[in-house]
Amino acid sequence: MTKRLRFWAAMACVVLLAACGQHVALFNNMSERDANEVLAALDRAGIGAEKQPGKDGAVNLMVAQTDVARAVAHLDREGLPRERRASMGDVFRKEGLISSPLEERARYLWALSQELSETLAQIDGVLTARVHVVLPERSTGGEPGLPSSAAVFVKHRREVDLQPNLPELKRLVSSSIPGLSVEKVNVVLMPAASAPVDESAAKASKEAAEAQAQDEAALRQQRHLGIWGAVAAMALLLLAAAAWWLRRWWRAQAPVSAALPAAPVSPVNLPAIASE
Repeated sequence: MTKRLRFWAAMACVVLLAACGQHVALFNNMSERDANEVLAALDRAGIGAEKQPGKDGAVNLMVAQTDVARAVAHLDREGLPRERRASMGDVFRKEGLISSPLEERARYLWALSQELSETLAQIDGVLTARVHVVLPERSTGGEPGLPSSAAVFVKHRREVDLQPNLPELKRLVSSSIPGLSVEKVNVVLMPAASAPVDESAAKASKEAAEAQAQDEAALRQQRHLGIWGAVAAMALLLLAAAAWWLRRWWRAQAPVSAALPAAPVSPVNLPAIASE
């Protein structure tokens, strides 16, 4: 009976492993905020994903292996996950005893650009934002000093029009940089590219999406059947074990008198039995 129990246990494990879909890590060690943003974007596209705890409070994002290519393409169009930019504290971290004025100035410009880029990236519809700041050296002697300037690149969603907000964007950048006027801020608004799709390609894409949806539904059905099969196998295993223990208990509780032979009839009692 022990071999039979082992056989049923092995079969249950096989069914459970078959029922579980093969998932791979799309991103590792993400922050909770970035993972939620990516998860929401994938959910809007109909791509299933789940979070798993990572190292040091980070999050790993898992998707089905069949959805990796579609998830990467969709996140690339959405500009996700967002680029992690250095903060003032990261740039001005003291690593040496003495820093030259050139190093301090370079770090200051880099930190200023990173902070402005991060601020612009928080605007609704903005996918990527970069700010390049130019602060000329102070003039020595009678030469006039060159004015400060800034170049701003903003890549936004095609359906979002940021042109009416262009004056506000320039004022935001000019107010954040000392000695910079609004006239010296050049902002380039670039909508995200979208490839033209003809009717045949749209029809083929729709058919492919429907076929993929059917495949995903069939895969989910197979997973459900596998799970219910594993549950049934475990139930049969428990029933077999219960029947085996019940049989042993019944044999142990059987009366001893049932196993003994019948007592022989004494010759002395034969006349009495005959008269009856």
